[in-house]
Amino acid sequence: MKYLLSSQPQTIHFSLMENFKELIQRRRSMRKFTPELLKDDDVALLMRAALMSPSSHRSCDWNFILVDDKAKLQVISECRQNGAAHAADAPLAIVVLGDPTVTDCWVENASIAALMIQLQAEDLGLGSCWIQIRGRMAPDGTPSGEVLRELLDIPEGPEVLCVVVVGHKGMERKPFNEEHLQWEKVHINKW
Repeated sequence: MKYLLSSQPQTIHFSLMENFKELIQRRRSMRKFTPELLKDDDVALLMRAALMSPSSHRSCDWNFILVDDKAKLQVISECRQNGAAHAADAPLAIVVLGDPTVTDCWVENASIAALMIQLQAEDLGLGSCWIQIRGRMAPDGTPSGEVLRELLDIPEGPEVLCVVVVGHKGMERKPFNEEHLQWEKVHINKW
C-alpha cells in the first residue's frame, strides 16, 4: 500500500464543491462502487482530514486502519448481521477506532473523525458509507468489533467504532431534498 509514503499529498487539490452547504447537501451514503482504485493522493487527503479532526482536550485518541485487501474486505462485509455487505466491493475500508483508556469521549472523537473522512470523500467526488460496528454482532453472535480485532490484529485497548467504506461512486444519488428538513425538531430556549 503506497498511500502514506509521504505526509503531504503530492498534488494541489481544488475543491469540487463551491461551498459547504452544497457539500453537505450532496453527501449521501454510497453502497455501490466502481472497481476503480483510489489515487494515493486522495487517500492521503482522507487521512489528513481524519488526523485534523477535533478531539476532546486534543487527546487524538483515534486510530485508523486502511484496508484494501479483498479477502479482508470480504470479512468486513460479513462482520455484522446486516448493513455491511457493500464493503466487499469497496476499494477501501477505513476502520475507525477510539481508545477508552485515553478518554471517555472516544465515541464522540472517533465519530467526528469518521464524518471528516466522509466530508473529504465527497469533496473529492468520491462516495462513502458509515458501517456501524460498536454494539453490533456477527451472524454467529460474536461482537463485530471482536471479529475486526482478530482480522486486523488490533491490540487490547482501542475499540472499533465504525468502518467507513470509500470508492468511486457506482450509482447516482440525488442531493438531499431540503423539503424534507424537519424544522419541527429545532427548539429554541426550551422543548
